Amino acid sequence: MPTARTTQSGAPPRCPAPRPPTAAPTAGPAAQPAAAPAARGGPGRERRDDIDLLRVVCTAAVVLVHASAEFLDAGHRTTGVLGDSAGRFAVPAFFAMAGWAALVGSPVRGDAQLLTRLGRILRPMTVWTAVYLLWQYLSGRQPPHEGLRDAAHALFGSVEPAFHLWYLYTYVPLLLLLGVAVLVLGRRAAPRRSLLLLAAFAVAPAFAGDARTLTGLPLPSWDWSVSLYSLAYAVAGAALLAARRRGPRGLWLAGTAAALVALTVYQLTVRHPAAYGSAAVAAPTFALLGAVSGVRVPERARALLGRLSDASFGTYLVHLLFVTVLVGPVAEAVPHGIAAPVALAVTAVAAAVLSFAVSVLWGRLGMRKWLG
Repeated sequence: MPTARTTQSGAPPRCPAPRPPTAAPTAGPAAQPAAAPAARGGPGRERRDDIDLLRVVCTAAVVLVHASAEFLDAGHRTTGVLGDSAGRFAVPAFFAMAGWAALVGSPVRGDAQLLTRLGRILRPMTVWTAVYLLWQYLSGRQPPHEGLRDAAHALFGSVEPAFHLWYLYTYVPLLLLLGVAVLVLGRRAAPRRSLLLLAAFAVAPAFAGDARTLTGLPLPSWDWSVSLYSLAYAVAGAALLAARRRGPRGLWLAGTAAALVALTVYQLTVRHPAAYGSAAVAAPTFALLGAVSGVRVPERARALLGRLSDASFGTYLVHLLFVTVLVGPVAEAVPHGIAAPVALAVTAVAAAVLSFAVSVLWGRLGMRKWLG
């Protein structure tokens, strides 16, 4: 059955996007590009309206993509492809924002700071991996022995009950690579611990393969890796978000709309899911980055936008629960025809609102360190 659930390359994984994670604090004055919107925040802190807006939009787009996967699995192919196409820019845009934060917005100043940033991602990632495994068990979707297998596989970069976490298995080594590069090029003290960790990530795939050969055990492949397309999005996205926007914003928006239409046609007629590294996905991604870059949000909306941006990582982590519980049954029950896209729109919005709401709530309760 077709599905919109994808891995790093855009191909379907074994089981059917990024804020995704924000490992870096907001940027200080020295890190701000010339075209940055007006700064706000507490002492020593500045925020960019466009980055906050991108985080929120892209997080909602991830919810739409996974809601669309439920409709694809239920046999509503056209509806699912339309929804997937509308949100497929999210994962590449998250890589672009990661590159901007690591290279421009708030580059690390030392080894300890880089490892601390990685910990902010890995801690809630571990918690939510356990939550999804437990949920699968309690809901009767998975016997205990399979849950133990998935828990072990999660160490290698494969966890089927929380398939959406594949992004973090690329995001973490990407931040590690960019952070080490910043420290080395900045000629700061040698980042020994980070370099050792980077080396471990580099040799792990071959080591896992050798271990399979020597032991004969069905060990999973090592999926903590940086793909060339994710690195390209990070570097090119950082350059685009740091530069002064050229041309009228309306032209960029028109280009985004045209690129999304082209992507939809491509996915309906050539290949679905489109690979994230393909020109069909890159075009709407960079057009959207250019359209949003430098945007200014009205003062009265900034507080709300900031709260939603801060909650976007948690929203990304929790949303699959709402998609599965809320969207899945509706997708199975809704008839074909116009009712399907309407149902997708309504349920995707509901899942996004609920996900943002609970993430904001646990943020207010001081639990973001563990829940994202």
